[in-house]
This record gives sequence, C-alpha cells and structure tokens, in this order.
Amino acid sequence: MIENFSERLAIWQNQYGRHELPWQRQGAYATWVSEIMLQQTQVQVVIPYFQKFMKAFPTISDLANASLDSVLAHWAGLGYYSRARNLHKAAKTIVSDHHCEIPKDLGLLIQLPGIGRSTAGAILSLGFGLRGVIQDGNVRRVLSRLFCIHGDLSKATAQKILWELADQLTPNSGPAARIHTQAMMDLGSLVCRRSKPSCRRCPFADDCQANQRGEVSLFPRPKRVKQRPDETWVVLQLENERDETLFLQRPLEGIWGGLYAPHIGSSLSKIGEQLKTVDVLEAEYQGELTHAFSHLKVHLEHYKLKVHSQDIAGIGVWQPIGRFQKGVPAPINTLLNG
Repeated sequence: MIENFSERLAIWQNQYGRHELPWQRQGAYATWVSEIMLQQTQVQVVIPYFQKFMKAFPTISDLANASLDSVLAHWAGLGYYSRARNLHKAAKTIVSDHHCEIPKDLGLLIQLPGIGRSTAGAILSLGFGLRGVIQDGNVRRVLSRLFCIHGDLSKATAQKILWELADQLTPNSGPAARIHTQAMMDLGSLVCRRSKPSCRRCPFADDCQANQRGEVSLFPRPKRVKQRPDETWVVLQLENERDETLFLQRPLEGIWGGLYAPHIGSSLSKIGEQLKTVDVLEAEYQGELTHAFSHLKVHLEHYKLKVHSQDIAGIGVWQPIGRFQKGVPAPINTLLNG
C-alpha cells in the first residue's frame, strides 16, 4: 500500500482540488441530486441543471410532491431520463418510509431506486461527513493506474480488487473520508484524466506503477466499443388552425421515457396508420439531424403537417412550441425550433 496516501492526498486537495462547486457542503440532498446528475455527465454540463433543479425543488418534500412531468421538464437535455424517474421515485420513498430524512445507512441507501454502492458512499461521506467508500469512473481510473489493474474494470474480478483497494485507502474518520472522497474525484478529473493525464502534477507520480513502467496510457484498458446500429426516425409535427403543435407523452419505459414529443415512427406511412384520419404523405419536409445515444445512432427527419385539431383522435397536448413547459427531448426541441 502507498505510504501516507490519504494524508498526502488531503494536502493536494487543499491546494489544488475543487472547492467552489455549487453542491459542495450543501447537505445530503444536494449531494444526492448532484451525484445522480453527474453519472455519465460532465461537471460543467451539470452545474446549470443542478442550480435550476434545486431552485425548483429545494427540499426532498418538494421533489416528492412534484409531478413527474415537472421533474422531467427540469431534466430535459441531461439525458438518461431513468435517472430523473428514479430520483423522483426515491424521494417519494424517503418521504413515506424515512420521515423525509435521507438514510445514513449504506444498506438502506442502496435499497432506494437509482442509488448504487458508490453513490451511497458519496452521500455518506460528502453529504453527511461519515465514512463512505466510492468507486466512480474517476476513482477506478486512478486505482487502475496506481496499482496496474488489468482487464475490464467492470468485471467481477476487477471490481472486487478495486473495492478492496478503495476501502483500504479510505480513512476511518468521517471528516477525513469526506476530504478523501472529493480528492479522489478531483485527482481523476483534473490530473489522472482519461486522455492526456498530467502525471507531473500528480502527488503519487513516484508511487504509480503504471507511471513507473511508462504505461499510463494502457490503463484502464479501453472497453470494446460495439458498433452502434443506425436507425431513421420520422418526427411528424402536427400543427392545428391555431398554430399549436400536438405533443404526446412517450411511454415511461424506453427512450425519452415520460417526455413529450410529436408523433415519432419509422416512416410517415407507419405514423399514418396510427392517425388513420389524415394524409400524412402531404407533410412537408423541414430538416433533419443525427443524435447518438449510448447504444444507438438515429437520424431524425422532421416533417410538418397542417391539420384541424378535431380531426385528430387520441390524447395529447396542443400548445405553441414556445409556451410548452413540459419536458421535451433536446434533439426534438432543436428540430422544432430549427
């Protein structure tokens, strides 16, 4: 084990770490919200979303009592919308089962929707000042280089090693663990970066096994990236006699679950089969864009069709685009406002 690791890391954190993030030392609720937002999303992207979200839902009760539509509207653009749905669901559980108090117990935390072992550790340490162990992407990368951990870090064998190391390196004292948690995140984000790591600035350059071997770029081993399939989706914007657009809520499970969008299908003909009463082939082409999900790349083709609202059966919301306040997927928003 590296000598005086936590003490040296704390000194580095005090001098070079991040101290002005809006969720720092704001309590467990702010920590929880920020940790969920930061999953697979960069800090600079998260900051404005976090600030608006906390202004809209300043307490757990506010979040639990809000409608899912409202929560998703404040999440629109962040992606991975199951995070928002789980956050909302967990808030309701905290209000109903834990008297509006976030549990200070690891076992209870990981029972809440959307909270895994690492997020729970961050809530304990950063939110409550208790001992908590984390292993986010930044920490995994730091540990894999310090100790030359080979293979796919998501696999069970590597996970066991990483969690053991993370646990051994984390101080037993709660206040010290809080500093350690933030410092490990900062070290990975600011110094031990995925590309172009700044090893000269690292307080553990002489201890790092990968650095000593001149093999930093080999750790962690990149995952094999599967070729993402391409699909074409047609977005049909129905506009009525009052220049209002029809927005439909998408199914909760699946892509953009719970958000609102115009009709989306594999072709105009397929959408026409759903509508039955209008000739969709008269729709005018408006433009297109390509959007990449983690597992899929889609080409969105935008068409607009003028209709009479009484000719359209089914449930939806007619609203001018600029006044629609519910959550709309960012690519759809770009198309409609293009």
